[in-house]
Amino acid sequence: MKSKKSETIPATTVLANKKSKWKLLGSQKGLMLMSIPFVLYIILFRYVPLVGWTMAFQDYKPAQSMFHQKWVGLKWFIELFKTTDYVNGGSTWNVEFLRSLRNTIGMSLISTVLGYITAIVVAVFLNEVRHIGVKRFVQTVSYLPHFLSWVIVTGLVANILNVEDGTLNNILMYFGLIKEPVQWLATPKYFWHIIGWTYVWKEVGWNTIVYLGAMTAIDPCLYEAAEIDGCGRLGKIWHITLPGIKPTIIIMMIMSAGHILDSNFEMPFFLRNGMNIDVANTIDLYVLKYGFKLFNFSLATAAGIFKNVVNIALLVIANTIAKKNGEERLM
Repeated sequence: MKSKKSETIPATTVLANKKSKWKLLGSQKGLMLMSIPFVLYIILFRYVPLVGWTMAFQDYKPAQSMFHQKWVGLKWFIELFKTTDYVNGGSTWNVEFLRSLRNTIGMSLISTVLGYITAIVVAVFLNEVRHIGVKRFVQTVSYLPHFLSWVIVTGLVANILNVEDGTLNNILMYFGLIKEPVQWLATPKYFWHIIGWTYVWKEVGWNTIVYLGAMTAIDPCLYEAAEIDGCGRLGKIWHITLPGIKPTIIIMMIMSAGHILDSNFEMPFFLRNGMNIDVANTIDLYVLKYGFKLFNFSLATAAGIFKNVVNIALLVIANTIAKKNGEERLM
């Protein structure tokens, strides 16, 4: 048999496609004009500030122009992990940054895992509720905390966990579960869990919206067929609902991989104290300290770049793993 030769696309067809694209854009002038403010916003506030990343490669001095700074290469990135000992010579591990990195990963993983599990469970529960009034009430109550600022939420948590007259201690003592008040915020082993469960309380209702939307796309005929086959509610959830929202779960997991080093800023900042500071400091607080308190802009910028580069790398890795396993992916 003769092998078929690949057919080349005529030049006239290519020109026609280009003209049709420009014609399509021309017919959508209104949408193009409406998108201009958003494009300008992204450029001005997302891309232009990236020029400041040059400080991480300079021995930056605020009094000098950016073009007259001393370039030091990767000095400040090395300083993140090994700091120079000017007294005894040599270098030692930068324990402060490594501890901040550990705390950031720990709090972020706890919040992410708890947030995912609870959001999926609540979404499945709401999908199974048949009483419209109950369903709307639960949705409203679970959505409301999302609209509170983290500063207000942090104040509520601090009052609830107060040692002297905190609500939690009073309830536990009333039922005889504890004999004396527990210093929740002064005990390091409780701190990450406080951050995680507070995140769940605030965001679980909002996070269920995506999964509930995905459940509406599942064909009702599948549930009817499963019921005819004698499948109960748990069977329908396991064999129809969860597989139906699996692509959404995968996408949300990939997106969350790009935020592993983006832990909550307000709660660790306002709830930290001398007793829990070793487990409360995060990379963002490290940047805040060295950038605005110690005025070491170069080291603070290097820490910020490190955080963003790691987040992008984790996003790409998660997307690649999903692609190789034949799952839904972002790219």
